[in-house]
Amino acid sequence: MAFQGSLRELPLPDIIQLVAVSGKTGVFVLRNGADTGRIFLDRGQIVHATSGTLEGEQAVYELARWLTGDFVFTPGTEAELRTVDKSNTNLLMEAARQIDEWKILSKKIGSTRMVPVFAPSSGATSVSFTAGEWSVVSRVDERRNIEEIAAALGQGAFDVCKVIYGLLTSGVLALKEDLRKLPLDRVQRMSGEEQTRLADQVHRLAQQMLAGQERIGDLDSALRLCRAEMESGRGVDALIDLVRSEEKLVSAALGPNQAKAFLDKVTLFFQSS
Repeated sequence: MAFQGSLRELPLPDIIQLVAVSGKTGVFVLRNGADTGRIFLDRGQIVHATSGTLEGEQAVYELARWLTGDFVFTPGTEAELRTVDKSNTNLLMEAARQIDEWKILSKKIGSTRMVPVFAPSSGATSVSFTAGEWSVVSRVDERRNIEEIAAALGQGAFDVCKVIYGLLTSGVLALKEDLRKLPLDRVQRMSGEEQTRLADQVHRLAQQMLAGQERIGDLDSALRLCRAEMESGRGVDALIDLVRSEEKLVSAALGPNQAKAFLDKVTLFFQSS
């Protein structure tokens, strides 16, 4: 019999421990918007996981950071591959550590949809990079965002963010917003009333995602600033600023995956309004 529910009500680490205690074999299928992940258990032990292009431990860590979405556990389904060797305890301890570390990274990296660019020269004549730093720097073309760089490296976005955090701190890189998917030309043709309705729609989405979170009150400040900018005739800029501010709040509270889901839904709002 399948076991299903919401990640908002029951976090993934708790779900895995619950099923693992019973010693079941089967697969968790997790869905969050357009994203899907799978975690396979063999007699209660995690043996394989996938999330996008990631497999194994990195996929488990990526999925553990999902704070919203749905899951279904189907017993009896066996994994065709074995990509995880660590015990459940060690895996979930590391996942918890990464969740705490993201809270620090998010102070400089508002979202994994941001684009790394080279910072203006600080006057240094030479810079030395570690192998990990060089692998990231060599893929910075000032067009690809962090997620795209991570995919090119075959790594998780979290690991790439750790490297970029150091490069931001040292002044090698800076970040800019990636708004390539937002149909801004469509927004420019909207009336002021239509732009206001769109802003309210974006704001309601952020409220829904941050329900029960400490920083939900910060969303109201972002909306007030947006409305003030709209009244001064800066409708398009006001909407962009609102999206940026609320995406960063979602990322800081819920992690990069949820920030991605937020921006994907906002893009649909822009396209359909």
